[in-house]
Amino acid sequence: MTEIRAQRLTVVEACAGAGGQSLGLHKAGFAHALAIEIDDTAADTLRSNLGIDVAVGDVASEDVWVPGDYEGVDLFAGGVPCPPFSAAGKQLGTSDERDLFAWAIEQVAIIRPKAVMLENVRGLSAPRFAAYRQRVIDRLDALGYVGEWRLLHAADFGVPQLRPRFVLVAMPVEDMRYFHWPEPGQRPRVTVGDALYDYMAADGWRYADAWRDLADDIGPTLVGGSKKHGGADLGPTRAKAGWARLNIDGRGIADAAPNRKSVSFRTAPPRLTIEMAARIQGWEPGDRYAFSGRKTSQYRQIGNAFPPPVAQAIGESIRNALTREGTPRSEAPGTLDVHDPVYRALARTDRALSLDELVEAFNEGSVAAVEQRLAALQRDFELHTIDVDGVRRYLLGEFKGFTGQADHWRHEVVAAHRNRVS
Repeated sequence: MTEIRAQRLTVVEACAGAGGQSLGLHKAGFAHALAIEIDDTAADTLRSNLGIDVAVGDVASEDVWVPGDYEGVDLFAGGVPCPPFSAAGKQLGTSDERDLFAWAIEQVAIIRPKAVMLENVRGLSAPRFAAYRQRVIDRLDALGYVGEWRLLHAADFGVPQLRPRFVLVAMPVEDMRYFHWPEPGQRPRVTVGDALYDYMAADGWRYADAWRDLADDIGPTLVGGSKKHGGADLGPTRAKAGWARLNIDGRGIADAAPNRKSVSFRTAPPRLTIEMAARIQGWEPGDRYAFSGRKTSQYRQIGNAFPPPVAQAIGESIRNALTREGTPRSEAPGTLDVHDPVYRALARTDRALSLDELVEAFNEGSVAAVEQRLAALQRDFELHTIDVDGVRRYLLGEFKGFTGQADHWRHEVVAAHRNRVS
């Protein structure tokens, strides 16, 4: 295991997976009070590599863990499921039983951590989820936290793939003043060829040098898939085409690297092994990390992970803020990010608002632009329309998402299909 910082802060991590985020946070100086993971095999990977306490089951079930037992932990972190927001899926948001982002925010009210770190796919940054994001920021503000979103690219942190991740960090304002997002370029940019050369050359493949020279770029985002969809290949057609340009066959995962009898990559491009996929995701040979389960499960664990170097960089920034290392920001945080002024206008009043009033609140859009916002908003919120004196007005209703309600439909779906929820 790569050496980590001696002085530890505590972390509770939800939806920990195989431990990409866990490993990065350990390297940044955090120790797990608890990790929660629904997949038994991924939980075994966590225990065997990091030796941490893992609660196995639905993270939102009171039978699995009690959030109140961890009140005052330094960091509440998680990589809640991505499919509800992924552009590769249907972007169902609150209509997807795997959506746990709003639930995670409600745990902040219970745990009262010193800091929050939640990550997801780039899709959550899309206009489709502007109201959802605004609700998250507003809820954190009501709890006494300043929340900020940032899109980070794994390739900027020495990971040899694109992998953009949308990350939320939140702290009380006095600590957030010392938080600085990690700057790109802290690690040199690494190509697929350089990252995998040692693996490709280890068994005497005579084309390894030529292959490395042509695999001279970062790779597409690894796609781990879910228990509903996806298997041990490198993703959809576009991703496979990207790997093909780097002379990698993305149609499956190999059991072994090329050897001295293997043909040229021009004849038959090599496939990644599990070890190679882990390296592409940011695990390093010195981590000595082994994944439990069979090949498809191992690849899914890797493909769905948060790259350890990115988690480490953010973790170090959070640690520095909590320990007040470095200089404070020139301007104190505290002004709410405005992702959706239409939602905010509706959320801040009990009065139904007209289209003209919403256009004024938007301050930059036309009637058509506001109508687009309203159409997106009502996918995650109840939106009531009322005619008053011939003028149509809009009134914001209930949030449709799961925040921990005992009677929410999600419980029934998870109970009936636990082995397919990931």
